[in-house]
Amino acid sequence: MSAPLALLVVLGLVALATAAGLVWRARTGRVRAARADLVTASDVGAAGLGSRATLVQFSTAFCAQCPGTARVLAGVARERDGVEHLDVDLTVRPELARRFGVLQTPTTLLLDARGAVRGRIAGAARPDDVRSALDRILTE
Repeated sequence: MSAPLALLVVLGLVALATAAGLVWRARTGRVRAARADLVTASDVGAAGLGSRATLVQFSTAFCAQCPGTARVLAGVARERDGVEHLDVDLTVRPELARRFGVLQTPTTLLLDARGAVRGRIAGAARPDDVRSALDRILTE
């Protein structure tokens, strides 16, 4: 392989990796629509769900972003009446990862008052996105 061709291949790989990274970064932490499965408190090992909405965070013991996400979600939940934050440790309940399709931690499910999944966040939650998604759930 000639030097110019090798340089072109390397530059192409760098461009492809950069584009993939930018797409991943743009999607991580954003609220996305999710299947409207119903979740009960016993499904996630909790005493109860919030009366108006629930933020269910799936974490693991070795997740670097999970403590920060927990602080964000707990803070947003405290700002609104009837909203609860539940942190589910997948190292203790690994079967829940398959059931809820958790491929990375943290993953957060936004539930309405009935326990229907109304949104999903893969990665570290962004406070403003969580607030706006909760506002939509709480006003419907």
